[in-house]
Amino acid sequence: MDASLTFKSGFKDVIPTLFGYIGVGLAMGIVANTSHLSVLAVLLMSLIVYAGSAQFIIISMLLAGSPISAIVLSTFLINSRMILMSMSIAQYFKKDSLWQNLALGSLLTDETFALSMNKINQTDHQLRPRWLHAANIIAYLVWAAATVVGCLLGHLIADPNQFGLDFAVVGMFIGLLYLQIITDRSKTLKTQLLVVLFVAIAMYFLMRFFPGNIALLIATLLGCGFGMAVTAHD
Repeated sequence: MDASLTFKSGFKDVIPTLFGYIGVGLAMGIVANTSHLSVLAVLLMSLIVYAGSAQFIIISMLLAGSPISAIVLSTFLINSRMILMSMSIAQYFKKDSLWQNLALGSLLTDETFALSMNKINQTDHQLRPRWLHAANIIAYLVWAAATVVGCLLGHLIADPNQFGLDFAVVGMFIGLLYLQIITDRSKTLKTQLLVVLFVAIAMYFLMRFFPGNIALLIATLLGCGFGMAVTAHD
């Protein structure tokens, strides 16, 4: 990763994260196939919903015969963290049009957000729409393709977890966290490790009382506050 913010650079920078999309996308497609969803349904879900964890929940709720209102509400709650991510990254596109911001926010994911946070360490805290468009669009297309392939191969693989596909996204985020820590020179290593430890502990206890995605949202807000307090103290 370098300081270039061209469309080509966005394509190049997003490549390492694609393995996470492919692994989880294949797993999602396989689960959808075993749940008797058609390839067309899987493709449309990936293009319209475009949210890995939410798509797994939607499939399970459809099988359970849950009402549409419950499915919509669950999907919103699961993806509510994207509100925080979009607000955080919007500051780098204040000079761009509303339509540019809407397009960027519509395809923003956990992975491209984390990639952006790593990128600003190389670009003096600057981002360009063409760079993020490239990362978002490539990730979007790869995710859709991976879920379709997974659905087509579903009858050949009974348990996708035996291949470790469920760990692909975890491994990818560990790598992105490592890159963020070693490249962000605006904060000390001690401060970053303290925030990571605080969020991990907060998640551990919050998971005892809240669903996973709600716990993640609360832990993120607490982590932001803790990070601000530690930084101010330093």
